[in-house]
Amino acid sequence: MLIDLRSDTITLPTPAMREAMFTAPLGDDVLGDDPTVNALEAKAAAMFGMEAALFCASGTMTNQLAIRTHTRPGDDVICDYLSHVYQYEGGGISVNALASASLAHGERGKLTPALVRDYIYSPADSHKPLSRLVVLENTINKGGGCYYTIPEIAAIRKVCDEYGLQLHLDGARLFNALVETGEPTTAYGQLFDSISICLSKGLGCPVGSLLLGKADFIHQARRYRKLMGGGWRQAGFLAAAGIYALDHHVDRLKQDHVRARRIGAMLERLPDVVEILPIDTNIVIFRLPETILAADYVQQLETKGIRGIAFGKHQVRFVTHLDFTDEQLTNMEARLK
Repeated sequence: MLIDLRSDTITLPTPAMREAMFTAPLGDDVLGDDPTVNALEAKAAAMFGMEAALFCASGTMTNQLAIRTHTRPGDDVICDYLSHVYQYEGGGISVNALASASLAHGERGKLTPALVRDYIYSPADSHKPLSRLVVLENTINKGGGCYYTIPEIAAIRKVCDEYGLQLHLDGARLFNALVETGEPTTAYGQLFDSISICLSKGLGCPVGSLLLGKADFIHQARRYRKLMGGGWRQAGFLAAAGIYALDHHVDRLKQDHVRARRIGAMLERLPDVVEILPIDTNIVIFRLPETILAADYVQQLETKGIRGIAFGKHQVRFVTHLDFTDEQLTNMEARLK
């Protein structure tokens, strides 16, 4: 039995999700008449108390559409150095939006009001770009799945309002944070100008992310989606999976977090593990001694039937997910001894 913990993107649709997909009514989304896509977008927007939503192929696309829509060429985006929009989106801030990025270095990738203030340029200084947008990530992938709380976000929102900045959330694993904090989704809609939520990670869909915002913002983002080749036709098959996931796969994320912490307890007993980042949600990142390369360690794990990802020169990442069971967890413990 192969135990695959490379990412929570590897999940397969459950039988019930497949049934929802195959029975979904379809239309042409580019023409605006796929009823299942429309239902998913309306459902997600209402869930967060926002006016509209846009269904896209990936979280990278929704993030990049948000950045492009919020900014103008030459503007500056404030984000953390560890953030997904900087680390894993192919330089899209500069390519798609023609914007620059100011990179803060927060604790485990988390920005603070003070850090945001430090990176805001004066609009009176013609040598500098115009600060236009702040991007937060929740949960933070490279931060080991740590998350912001509503009070922390509200404090950053206050700074954005003071300086006239927009605030975007890369919420690829937002529901992992929400099941831990118990905070309402509508609170996020009140704090952010736009939100990206991913359906194909912890929620277990095969494809798709959603961009949420005001109606005029989503209208413009839809135009940019078309420009990027992101318009799709009978996408209701995929949208149906998203509706099913929002209805049935949110609360179960707590199981992934419990299993992640049990993996952490296993790793604490291994002599080659030097440090384990705090395990807040479903991501486990651990550090090896400098004498062991992460790439080599991952190859050794593969021989034991366990898959992880080298997450730096001496760091390895595991991510628990929908298809990782208690039986696999028990087998994993035996294989790591």
